[in-house]
Amino acid sequence: MTPPDRSGRTGPFRRLRTGTIFVVTSILCGLLLAVVALPIVGAAVFTGKSAEGTLGALPAAFDQPAQSQRSEVLDGNGDVLAYFYEENRVFVSLDEIAPVMRQAILSIEDHRFYEHGPLDAVGTVRALVSNMLSGGVAQGGSTLTQQYVKMVQIEEAKKAGDEAGVQAAQESSYGRKIRELRFAISVEKTLSKDQILERYLNIAYFGDGAYGIEVAAEHYFSTTAAKLTLPQAALLAGLVQNPTSYDPVHHRDAALQRRDVVLNRMAELGVIDDTALAKAEGTAYRKKKVTTTINGCQGTEYPFLCDYVYRSLEQTPSLGETVEQRQQTIKRGGLTIKTKIDPKSQDETQQAVSSVVGPTDPLISAMDLVEPGTGLIVAMAQSRPTMGDSSKKGQTYWNYSVSPAMGGAQGFQAGSIFKAFTAAAALEKGIPLSKRYDAAQAMDFSGRTFQTCEGPQQISGSWRVSNSTGVNGVMDMYRAAESSVNTYFVQLALEVGLCDVVAMAEKLGVESSTAAAPISSYADKPSFTLGTVEVSPLSMAEAYATFASGGIHCDPIILTSVTDSTGADLPVPSGNCERVITEDVANAMNSLLGGVMTDGTGRRALTADGRPQAGKTGTIDSNAAVWFVGYTPQVAGAAMISIDNTRAPFLKGKVGSRSGIKGYSVPSTGRALEGSGSGDAGQEIWKPAMEAYLAGSAMRSFNAPPAELVSGRPYDYGNRLPGSPDEQSGPSQPR
Repeated sequence: MTPPDRSGRTGPFRRLRTGTIFVVTSILCGLLLAVVALPIVGAAVFTGKSAEGTLGALPAAFDQPAQSQRSEVLDGNGDVLAYFYEENRVFVSLDEIAPVMRQAILSIEDHRFYEHGPLDAVGTVRALVSNMLSGGVAQGGSTLTQQYVKMVQIEEAKKAGDEAGVQAAQESSYGRKIRELRFAISVEKTLSKDQILERYLNIAYFGDGAYGIEVAAEHYFSTTAAKLTLPQAALLAGLVQNPTSYDPVHHRDAALQRRDVVLNRMAELGVIDDTALAKAEGTAYRKKKVTTTINGCQGTEYPFLCDYVYRSLEQTPSLGETVEQRQQTIKRGGLTIKTKIDPKSQDETQQAVSSVVGPTDPLISAMDLVEPGTGLIVAMAQSRPTMGDSSKKGQTYWNYSVSPAMGGAQGFQAGSIFKAFTAAAALEKGIPLSKRYDAAQAMDFSGRTFQTCEGPQQISGSWRVSNSTGVNGVMDMYRAAESSVNTYFVQLALEVGLCDVVAMAEKLGVESSTAAAPISSYADKPSFTLGTVEVSPLSMAEAYATFASGGIHCDPIILTSVTDSTGADLPVPSGNCERVITEDVANAMNSLLGGVMTDGTGRRALTADGRPQAGKTGTIDSNAAVWFVGYTPQVAGAAMISIDNTRAPFLKGKVGSRSGIKGYSVPSTGRALEGSGSGDAGQEIWKPAMEAYLAGSAMRSFNAPPAELVSGRPYDYGNRLPGSPDEQSGPSQPR
């Protein structure tokens, strides 16, 4: 008796079906020859590798660009901070892929891969016959090389945003098959079989956002391609045919059924024995092994540092001529991006900020640490550390440390922090720290003449300035800085000339956060010395770091190096470090601001280890914001607390317009704010953050200033005039 076929039919039915297949096969062979255009070419194709000499002569060179890979951002310890990608892929060499994975994919997709040429005649005819009899597309018949060609075309179309190209690469037509064959010949002329298999396994999509075998192993099994087991490899091999329908995360039963199809095919081909087959089929799939790779900054541990990295990369010329090209390189180039971000310092800085102001409070607080002499950012913290929808409590998309151009929402007036720029401009003109003025409690500067960049100008309207710390009378610059005496520094600014004061601020790195009001536009505004400009905390840390470095200004940077997928270094923006003030002026500023720490408004922010440091407090009108900016030779830091102008409705009845944050009890932390830069920003945020960063580091001293800039005042951290009360508030606007 004739044994039944798989349909259950026997005898005449089977003979009829066999005869039909023979006839159809003969017809299709003729059709295939015709499709290939020339009988001689068709014959060559069917002889396998000899096809290369015939179809290969057709103009069908195939461009094979590097496959898209994810980029990774590393912290100062070499740990991953974030990934950027369009396709989550990590390219691995063939010897980094488990042999069982190679066997599985070949068994189910193209078991004669190493035997045939660009076209597998047997497989193609079998597929054509099956499709003819089924009335549809039951089998594909493509070789692994042809599949690889198709995948490359799809990826390149996606890169170019060409949806029509994506569809064309997948259309069900014999014309597409012929194009694929031509390209497959080109590929097999330029790559070895091993190289094709390697690229295939790396470009293939394995579903659920996993591109390439390495990420698929990582995503579905928390392992690597090199360590895949038989049941894992069979499951992944089965995914390639339909990555969506066989995705085990969402369709576990279908995925396991497809896995078993692969396993049985491997057994049928003798790749595995019955014992291995039974054991693999009995292996369950556990979703708890699934890992998800976050793309971008949202949801990472340090999202705003990450965002600053991304925006810095967008401005890196070596990654492309345009921002769009750079974005493609960032997300597809397999870059390794190194930073000097210190997680320990970042965590401790964040803790210092969060201990005073919480995410849901109607206040904003931020602190930044910058390395003098390099500009490298080592920490960047803010009271709302979660990146997300700003309409939700405690979340924001804004980085409050930086300018709007780098993701900031607004600037903040810095108040008396700006007095340092007036002092530096005076020193540069040869005015010594011993310069004395009669700084009365209140002074009327209406009508006073001062120098602008356009020449002499008079203060228009009425402008009365008063002091807030209770220190008045005849004094030198040391005393005025220690007690933050407004009337002293207004007189000094008018003598120096606002053009020079503004120019000093600019070269130290001060940048306005208001596009319509750049720093240069303040050269005719005497209130500049009292800090009326809206600036970012990072800008202030940058400026004061110039004093700490001995007069060398560096742009704030976050990238230490960037390498591409081949390991080649790409040029990254430097800090553009250059001398902008003399070392003598810088040393004199260190002496002046050192006195603020030991005998002035900043003394409560002085670190407990007694190391040399310098700094300045700042409080603006109505105590709406308080600042402390200070530094040691190793690091400069800026801390700030401000009313959140974007959440004004929350302030009514809670933070009075007349007292600002003074006397306000922060809801989330219970901290009672006193409205001073020394206590709120300095003692509570800057000091603990700096102590944590500097713990265990060697103490270094500032150099002494030249005698001509001191003129009789000793350079040390004692012997100052008696200390003054903490700065509270003072008028910053001419009125």
